Parts: sequence; structure tokens; C-alpha cells
Amino acid sequence: MSAVYVLLGTIFGFVLSRSGAADYGYVQAMFLFENGQLYGIIGTAVLLAAPGLWWVQRRGRTAVGGPVHVERKVMNRGTVAGGLLFGVGWSMTGMCPGPILVNIGEGKVYALAALAGALAGAGAFGTLYPRLQGLFHLPPLPPARAQ
Repeated sequence: MSAVYVLLGTIFGFVLSRSGAADYGYVQAMFLFENGQLYGIIGTAVLLAAPGLWWVQRRGRTAVGGPVHVERKVMNRGTVAGGLLFGVGWSMTGMCPGPILVNIGEGKVYALAALAGALAGAGAFGTLYPRLQGLFHLPPLPPARAQ
């Protein structure tokens, strides 16, 4: 099954690369409202993904038969703060998580700094979660599942 995920990830990365969604100039033009190409790409992705997600949730299992349980997340201060932080990072670097890997694959060395920042931010969030929980009204962490 992991070969399927590698194949799908490779196809996704190729599409990101060819569409311009991983290009710093296109991302900056989007955030400066100078070019609407990426808005169209994002809108197309939503229009294509929404029916598939609806179908998977309605069936209650994935295409290969695994169970699906999607719970609605409660909006809280952490959602707003996290969204703002994510948006600022995306605007500054021109990359969100998927395009970071695409840029590294394209040989753009500056993407390593974005990857380091994303990993450091995720690690800091995980480490500081108990302290941030009360401040941002974050939900308790679910118990760890046995693998």
C-alpha cells in the first residue's frame, strides 16, 4: 500500500510543480492580488475533492475498505492564531508543506530553510501544547493509539 501513496504523492507533486503552485513568484503574485492563477487552481482542487470526500464520508469507509470517521472541529482561538501563523509563513516563504517538498525535489536549496522552519514550528507546538492549551482554549489531546 505504501507504493500507492508514493505514486499518488509523486503525481501530486508533479501537478503542484507544473501548475505553478510551488513557484515563489506565483504565490507572491497571488498574495499581492496581481495574478489569480493560484486562486483558480485552489478552487478547482476544492471542486474536484469535495464530491470525493462527500462520497467517502457517506460510504463510511475508504476506497480500499478502511473505516472513516470525520469529526467536526470546534473553532477556537487556536484555530485563528494557527491560521494566521500558517498564512504569514506561507506568504513569506511562498510555500506550504506540499510545495516545500516539491521545491526541494526541484533542487531549490532555499526550501530547506522552509522545511527546517516548518519542522521547528511543529516541534515547538507539540512541546508547548500543554501551556498553549489554556491560553487558546485548545482541546485535550486524544490518548495515544497502539500501533
